[in-house]
Amino acid sequence: MSFTSLGLSAAILKAVTQKGYETPSAIQAQAIPAVLEGKDVMAAAQTGTGKTAGFTLPLLERLSQGRRAGAKQVRALVLTPTRELAAQVGESVETYGKHLPIKSAIVFGGVGITPQITKLAKGVDILVATPGRLLDLYNQKAMHFDQLEVLVLDEADRMLDMGFIHDIKKVLALLPKQRQNLMFSATFSDDIRRLAKGLVNNPVEISVTPRNATANTVKQWICPVDKGQKAAVLVKLIKQDDWQQVLVFSRTKHGANRLAKNLEAKGITAAAIHGNKSQNARTKALADFKSGDVRVLVATDIAARGLDIDQLPQVVNFDLPNVPEDYVHRIGRTGRAGANGQAVSLVSDEEIKQLRDIERLIQQHLPRKEIEGYVPAHSLPETQLKKTQQGRRSQNKTRQSRARHSSSQKPSNGSPRSSGNKQGAKAEHKDGQRSGGRSSNSHKPKVSKGINHR
Repeated sequence: MSFTSLGLSAAILKAVTQKGYETPSAIQAQAIPAVLEGKDVMAAAQTGTGKTAGFTLPLLERLSQGRRAGAKQVRALVLTPTRELAAQVGESVETYGKHLPIKSAIVFGGVGITPQITKLAKGVDILVATPGRLLDLYNQKAMHFDQLEVLVLDEADRMLDMGFIHDIKKVLALLPKQRQNLMFSATFSDDIRRLAKGLVNNPVEISVTPRNATANTVKQWICPVDKGQKAAVLVKLIKQDDWQQVLVFSRTKHGANRLAKNLEAKGITAAAIHGNKSQNARTKALADFKSGDVRVLVATDIAARGLDIDQLPQVVNFDLPNVPEDYVHRIGRTGRAGANGQAVSLVSDEEIKQLRDIERLIQQHLPRKEIEGYVPAHSLPETQLKKTQQGRRSQNKTRQSRARHSSSQKPSNGSPRSSGNKQGAKAEHKDGQRSGGRSSNSHKPKVSKGINHR
């Protein structure tokens, strides 16, 4: 399949070709036709799969037709949770719409509001906004929504997770009821999915990856380490393995600042990016990181949402996230578009609960590797997933051993076994069914019950 088969105009196809793209990604191939047909869409795809173009391309196509936006009017509204994501989406609109008579604007907090009011005065076809600044502008009568045709919630799960649901409801109350609704996100938890379905009408639901799965192009491993030694281990890994571009996740803003200063003191150029930083400071930090002037970017989850960095090789979880889905978002910064990447998590014994939740979510046991000179004094316990996988391997070996033993005990004359043996074999088979086809080293009921309980 090529972009030419998706129903996009020559002007948009020209812009896509100039970007060097020929074949749509899975999410684009499914979402673009649905959006062009005017249907509501709820789409889940991992970060880095091209989901932004999955809605910007058909949105531009639809808005290229029909009457232009009047003064202070908006034809399509794209809501994003962070300034960085708003800037990224706005850039995508500009890039793919450069051969079209489409006007767009980006508005978010942290910068002066007057230039934004001026930009909106003549009306825009596409407005990309964060919820708070959008409501501020509306309250100042800088815009109207009488001509609104499409609402897009980008990174919808994060928007709701961050507590924007009240702002979203306020925005929805301002919009015409007759509109197209599009929800794009990396993942949808069950709670978020239930809530999101109340915001769209009979949506086409698209999912191109297993829910909450991690990309197989990312090598994931854990470094068990005491909490107080994490910074020293990170420094050693960066210098020892000559990491030139590393995105590090910190759970808190204060922790991000402290770690960036610590790295700078060790001769490693670093910058922190989080919600307390001014927009100019955040923009500069990201630009310096992309250009290579800064080697390490330390970010919080909220600030990192929407970061688009080509060929990012390393992601480090300095702290494990409290929400396991955030782990998927974090490591989705690397291993994009088929490239290889590495995600390392520095985990102390205090974070065993978070680790268990993450492994349960992604259904993977993450391999562990201790760093010489930094073996933790407080060992990191094994997770239940590791124990389960070890138990399965042991049970498979037991099953194979029994099969060999059973084969060697067959009567040489071909006579049937006694009825007692038949009953024993039948009982063993039933136990195997109850335990998912797994055997154990004992036929005692309590062992089988334990497996069932898991």
